[in-house]
Amino acid sequence: MNNKILEQVHTIKYLGIIIDSKLNFRDHIMQISSKCNKLIHALSNSAKQNWGLSHAALHTIQIGAILPLLVYGAPLWIETLKKECNKTIYNRVKRLINIKIAKAFRTTSNEALCTLTGLTHVVIKAEEAAAKLCNTMRNSHAHDTHHEVEPKDWLHPADSVRITEQRDEHATQIFTDGGKSEQGAVAGVAVFI
Repeated sequence: MNNKILEQVHTIKYLGIIIDSKLNFRDHIMQISSKCNKLIHALSNSAKQNWGLSHAALHTIQIGAILPLLVYGAPLWIETLKKECNKTIYNRVKRLINIKIAKAFRTTSNEALCTLTGLTHVVIKAEEAAAKLCNTMRNSHAHDTHHEVEPKDWLHPADSVRITEQRDEHATQIFTDGGKSEQGAVAGVAVFI
């Protein structure tokens, strides 16, 4: 291109997803699990058995930081989780954070850890995220309302919203009166029907 030789690469990172030449996303799974493991180990210094972060704080970190990292771009690479080796990598990450949240022994099973923490397996969460996005995309194409409209045809905001007022013969009227006494603030309410 322009008398220059383009370098051929086997992987490329695009929008945070590592795409390889065979489209098996193994490098992406390895990189994300490594990033999550580093984050979990950094947290483990502050979350020891008797002191540190509480169960609720670790649960919030797992849902807000680790799970989004693990399921990002799931519709692209969800098929690769059918391979047992890729599923094992993701389950290791989930197991590590579950041990920290439950403050359990390393010999505790994955199923018991999920029960103790109340969290779903990461593979199931990734499948949920992929299915949710696919359904959203399918519904948006079925009800495609996006079309070009000339600015002269745009509705004025005042014309697009109609406010109607209905009056009821038996309307309820509420009056409040705030006051102060020696004990603090008081309020009186009178209702007229």
